[in-house]
Amino acid sequence: MGSAYQPLDPHYQKPSSKNHGCFLSKPFCAWLTFGFLSLALLHLLCCSPAGTQQAMFYPLRQYINNTYSFVSSVPGGGRSCNYSVGNWVWAPGHARRYNATKCNAKASHDCIRNGRPDTRYLDWRWQPAGGCPLPAFDAGAFLSAMHGKHVAFIGDSMARNQAQSLICLLTASFPYRLLYREEGERSFNFWRYAFPSHDVKVSYYWYPFLVKATGKSEDDAIRDNHVHLDTPGDRWAADAGTFDAVVLSAAHWLLNGAIYYNGSEVIGAHNAPPELNYTGVGYAWPLHMAYRTSVERLRSDGRPRTVVLATFSMSHFDGKPSDDPTACMRTEPYKDGEKDNEWVFREVRDIVYDEAEVARAKGGEDSQLRIEVLDVSKLASLRPDGHPGLYMRPNPLANGVPERMYSDCLHFCLPGPVDTFNEILLQILRKKR
Repeated sequence: MGSAYQPLDPHYQKPSSKNHGCFLSKPFCAWLTFGFLSLALLHLLCCSPAGTQQAMFYPLRQYINNTYSFVSSVPGGGRSCNYSVGNWVWAPGHARRYNATKCNAKASHDCIRNGRPDTRYLDWRWQPAGGCPLPAFDAGAFLSAMHGKHVAFIGDSMARNQAQSLICLLTASFPYRLLYREEGERSFNFWRYAFPSHDVKVSYYWYPFLVKATGKSEDDAIRDNHVHLDTPGDRWAADAGTFDAVVLSAAHWLLNGAIYYNGSEVIGAHNAPPELNYTGVGYAWPLHMAYRTSVERLRSDGRPRTVVLATFSMSHFDGKPSDDPTACMRTEPYKDGEKDNEWVFREVRDIVYDEAEVARAKGGEDSQLRIEVLDVSKLASLRPDGHPGLYMRPNPLANGVPERMYSDCLHFCLPGPVDTFNEILLQILRKKR
């Protein structure tokens, strides 16, 4: 009979003078192994489908990006990066990350498809002050950070611009499903995507005042907006129990004006027709109240979530009428200090910071609601070159320069500077509570 199995003693192995691993010299074996691995890697890069490459290299990319992000977020011995100040630096190809036509971007933001001849606006990256690096957007890192979660954007058309940017950045690398989209003219106002590989959902809700509003925001043919500052937007409020991360972004419509209510009672107006004889309340106080009502709704159910308040992203009409075809024709960013435009956004940006502090103070250290600020005001103010301008429509100069034609000097081209909003958002969402 054969002898019983004897486990190897890890502390004793019979020495051997033979090399059973390779009949050639050790250096030659090492170089031979390296050569085979190099050929296999070359074959993978050249001959395998893009999906296979994504799956193979994603763990390595994620490790590098995680390490890079950690180092970049603690410069100077633990001091966090301040992404809100800096400069745009030349980086050829940095923003050429996706085809906006393929990700169903709003046609008026698809500048390349509409024939914009200059594409230098895609060759800049945001460099935060103090040498603090901002990692390029990594779709896998975003989906991993949000695994099993629902991300919602609520607000005006700049919130939508950022939300569409995020969808384009994610769908360029990962499979997706469109779960819902409003039909007709409002098709870009309410939608939801899913990313099955990470069980992530991303939604957008058109609420330009954040709170409940009727009138012009629902039908452009109506003259006035009627805004209920004490009531959150009904559709997003109904879904709020499913939200894990929320980006709130509003200001432009409040600057334009509205009639404001508390319950059924009119409490004042901003830029309302004089014949209505309402008490003027400006825009600042209603904006404070809109953020406060929205945050309180998101606090009310006790669900742990991150609420990100985005700051104001200014337009670049620079005093010209919106139908002036020469508006926002610049083809390069401003350098910091080149143009004094901080006065345009300072007060509105400060309102966001004030409301973030109010929300944090009310919640205390044990709050289930984590409040963050996505400060894009400075970096957006330096990008007059990134708007669609006349190229919000196909081939606008096919018949020469018209005397009058509306230019979009508010939203950003996709791809474009707004993608940087999501680079910073990713860093915010990856922070530990």
